[in-house]
This record gives sequence, structure tokens and C-alpha cells, in this order.
Amino acid sequence: MTTRPTRKQNRLAGYAYSLDALYFVTCCVQEKQCVFGKIANHTMQLNSYGSIAQQQWEWLAHQYPYIVLHAFVVMPNHIHGILEINQESIAEGVKIKPLSELMGAYKTTSSKLIRAAGLTDFAWQRSFYDHIIRHEKSYLHIKAYIEDNPSKWSEDMFYQQV
Repeated sequence: MTTRPTRKQNRLAGYAYSLDALYFVTCCVQEKQCVFGKIANHTMQLNSYGSIAQQQWEWLAHQYPYIVLHAFVVMPNHIHGILEINQESIAEGVKIKPLSELMGAYKTTSSKLIRAAGLTDFAWQRSFYDHIIRHEKSYLHIKAYIEDNPSKWSEDMFYQQV
């Protein structure tokens, strides 16, 4: 009998990820392939696939009116973003999707569009990284990290020479 390795639990046990909160998320392309464009002069230059990744992030806020988007960046092989769930402006009775379903919608729709645009073997890495932002200081630190990410690409943990 083959035993499977124990997977690290990605989400905070017992936390309801549909609650109003700010969430920092990172999604990586399968095998960290650089398919979204390149960094030039410390700026991310999106190609058509990177533009789809950007557009589908913005689509989330149009699709789900309880989402507020904050800082976001498409990097050559991953994305970072701050997504807020805020139920204040919606009618009662609207079902709030948890973060995992929202990210699933993002990854599914962006994958389909990227494949249709010509990158037929495109895939996101399984799951995603998340961090619940609980303090203003943490929010400002993460926001700056996202905004500065292109200028620090060569120091990034996901850096791949293109």
C-alpha cells in the first residue's frame, strides 16, 4: 500500500473564510513557469496572458459585489493581491462565497481564457497561499510588498531567469 505524504493544512482551522476581512493571497503558475510577461526597468510588462490574469482579478469584484479589491500585481509566474470581503453594501440573503471558492472562480476563469488565448497547457499550481490581515500595520506592509514586488523581482522567492 502506498501512503500519501501528509499535506500542510493551508487554511486556519476553525476560521470562517466568508467573514468580512482583508485577505492577502498568492497564486503561482504550475512549475513556476514565467508566462505572464517580464520585468523591465523594475516594472511588470504584461503579455496577453498576464492581461487576462489582471482582467480576471478585476472580474471578481464585478461578479461578487461584496468583494473590494486592494493592491494587486501580476508577476511573471504568480499573482499577489489583497481581497476584502465586505458584506456592508449588499442585500441580506446574498450567499457569501468563502475565500477558497472565490480563488477557485478566479483560477478557473483565468485558466479557461488563457488556454483559449493559445497557452493550451496553462495551469495554476494547486491551492494558493493566504494570510488574514488583522492590523493596519500589517496591511500597509503587505500593500507595500505587493506594489514593490516588480522592482525586487530578482530577490523574489518565485524568481525565475527568463
